[in-house]
Amino acid sequence: MKITEFYTDTLRNPRFIKPLSLHYRQGGEKKSWEAVQSHDSVAVLLYHRQKEAFVLVKQFRPPVYLTHKKHLYTYELCAGIIDKECSLVQIALEEIDEECGYRVEPERIEKITSFFTNVGVSGAKQHLYYCEVDASDKAHEGGGIHQEMIELEYLPLREAKGFVYDESKAKTPGLMFAFYWFFEKRMHE
Repeated sequence: MKITEFYTDTLRNPRFIKPLSLHYRQGGEKKSWEAVQSHDSVAVLLYHRQKEAFVLVKQFRPPVYLTHKKHLYTYELCAGIIDKECSLVQIALEEIDEECGYRVEPERIEKITSFFTNVGVSGAKQHLYYCEVDASDKAHEGGGIHQEMIELEYLPLREAKGFVYDESKAKTPGLMFAFYWFFEKRMHE
């Protein structure tokens, strides 16, 4: 894929984030902080049993490209923002279906933990889950909805530890944490 006509502009009428200037007192001293109010999210570490591989989402992320042009793609967990009234598991199920094309039952989704992302900028919380899939769960190609252009990447389990330290691949801390959870919890069961 080639990116052309890339430029920046002032954000007007944002749909998903809200840039803010925060003001407060700390220890009697006036302070201010720049922040972006954003949605919390759900992410799922998907493991394909037959392929013995993690199912990753590979996509173009303009903010990464803005600062690091050599990273045309990021490698991420299947994920989505919490922007509607339903359970976190239901959002996880929808994202697995929309992004990756797998349909699974709610009882197959396992909670790992929750943590805060981008604490210096947005303070958003991410809820991390785990799910195993196989060929019988594949309902369609996936790829996301609306304007998403998502590619699936099957990362063999035997390559995952090296992938974590491969700086040539742009990846999220949540993805790396999820891999280490898998190695600690799943590999020792």
